Amino acid sequence: MFNIVNEEYDVIVVGGGHAGVEACNATSKMGLKTLLLCFNYKMVCNLACNPTIGGSAKGIVVREIDALGGIEGKLADMKGSLLQMRVLNTSKGPGVRCLRAQEDKRGYPRNVQNYLLTVDNLDIAEREVKSLAVSDNIVKGVILDDGSFIKAKAVVLATGTHMESLILRGHVVKEGGPDGERPSHGLSGSLKALGLHMLRLKTGTPPRLDPDSIDFSVLETEYGDDGRNSFSYDTTEFMQKKDMVVCHLTYTNEKTHEIIRKHLKESAMYGGVVKGVGPRYCPSIEDKIVRFPDKIRHQLFVEPESLEFPSIYLDGFSTSMPESIQEPMVHSIKGFEHARFLKYAYAIEYDAVEPSQLDQTMRVKSVEGLYVCGQIAGTSGYEEASALGLMAGINAGLFVQKKDPLILKRDEAYIGIMIDDIVTKGTKEPYRLLSSRSEYRLLTRNDNADVRLVKKGYDVGLNSKERFDRLNNRNLKVAQAINLLENNQVASNQKIRSYLHDLGFNEPNGNETLKQTMRRQNVTYEKLSQCVDFLPVLDEDERFKIETEIKFEGYIIAEKKECERRKAYQELVLPDDLDYKHMDGLSLEAREKLSILRPHTLGEASLITNVHPSDIDVLSFFVRFRNKQTH
Repeated sequence: MFNIVNEEYDVIVVGGGHAGVEACNATSKMGLKTLLLCFNYKMVCNLACNPTIGGSAKGIVVREIDALGGIEGKLADMKGSLLQMRVLNTSKGPGVRCLRAQEDKRGYPRNVQNYLLTVDNLDIAEREVKSLAVSDNIVKGVILDDGSFIKAKAVVLATGTHMESLILRGHVVKEGGPDGERPSHGLSGSLKALGLHMLRLKTGTPPRLDPDSIDFSVLETEYGDDGRNSFSYDTTEFMQKKDMVVCHLTYTNEKTHEIIRKHLKESAMYGGVVKGVGPRYCPSIEDKIVRFPDKIRHQLFVEPESLEFPSIYLDGFSTSMPESIQEPMVHSIKGFEHARFLKYAYAIEYDAVEPSQLDQTMRVKSVEGLYVCGQIAGTSGYEEASALGLMAGINAGLFVQKKDPLILKRDEAYIGIMIDDIVTKGTKEPYRLLSSRSEYRLLTRNDNADVRLVKKGYDVGLNSKERFDRLNNRNLKVAQAINLLENNQVASNQKIRSYLHDLGFNEPNGNETLKQTMRRQNVTYEKLSQCVDFLPVLDEDERFKIETEIKFEGYIIAEKKECERRKAYQELVLPDDLDYKHMDGLSLEAREKLSILRPHTLGEASLITNVHPSDIDVLSFFVRFRNKQTH
């Protein structure tokens, strides 16, 4: 139902951004009566900042979301959503290879909104939540702006950047939410009243410009990639390069930097107006100039926002400068000398929950049934939000169903890495996923998200039996092909010998298996299968998977062994009554952090900021000695 609210639900999701959408879809598909509350349904899943999905590490997360049964990847692939698809990091190895899609700012949200209206068990209402109803540390529901109470067994907060949000341009500060929406008042105070520590965070967005006023002839072109590229394992129609929009590249220059340096004190960030902490890995242009004074230029991506209206997004040029300074800044860039502004850039400040107060299920530790996800949990980006929303929704649903939670380990998914990072280490700035955060990049690849996560999605009720069987059979076909490669030799096969000769290899030993042949540089499954008649036909994605598994087998085995070693180390339980403050040998920083965060295992303790390897050695010795004494 739309804008009709019942008195009671299994789960209430507050916020219609990327996190809230995944959360409400998950609980609804799990068979639970769910209510999604948002300000304006036409802004649900709005691309308020960059009109892209995916990117380094993030593209792998979108695949993980899809493998678990989430919807971001499916809807990003859809006609009307997708404008361009590119494969990133092809020269850096399979552990960091991923997809980045240019999305239509109107088409993608519209596809999401149309989809949500078809979801069973889901009601949607345009209402504001003013506070939470909590009794005896158990969430009971929400209280709306008109004072009415809606009962729920679990509540998921996904308010994005709306809580007590301010729009900042220079020294002009106005109340406002992202992309012209209104802010949320009251809910932040309700969370503080529950004893939660809140963060004040900041993010920003670049100006939007009229494409007719830009000289694209002097810019570098960025094309999409041909192939069967998609985020979702269910996608069957793939956009080809000829149908994709063209993006462009340009750069700042010394004149741009001079303008910024001259007016630095007029920016909200450097003029003392900003109180929140911004994202280190997505800084404003003025922050780049200050932090990297020796850099003579900074790369900017010139990206169309939509096919339905003319607008260019100047990616990399986020700023909180006054409007009067933004114009000469932009006009100093090659190709933008006469650019007309459609929207001026701005910074936005908002309240968020310090995420070390959450457990691995995204539940607030001190309040039963209350879950937090997305930017309110201290992250940044559509992909991070969607992933956290999906996990919060799944775990809220499992909580209502009185089932064990779903917790993804660091070697199972980038999603698990992100959750582990933010709930064990906390954050002082909007957290962003990076491939460098993963210790197991060959285990958590773009091509094997289905192997890692489809069954988990099936077990919680998000993947159908048909989907589970289909993707499982696909992987069985890959396993069968590897088995055939292992158990067949080159022998006297002249086609293989000629193929290897053409690649510059010496005459192979006849006892060499086809799997050993596959390990050679530039040898592909497709070419090898043309030399024999018993290998199954595989699609592009399956071929990439099999080549990766074989060519990087030694490294993959080494990572798995390291993972097992760490697990044994990490699973050492730390007793609840440990007195960290008086434990000899621990650093002062470690004593303080361990006393506050109270990690459950030695592995959790090792991930806490300012807990050093020497501190972990002290803890390990102390706990093992104590365990030995008590047995």
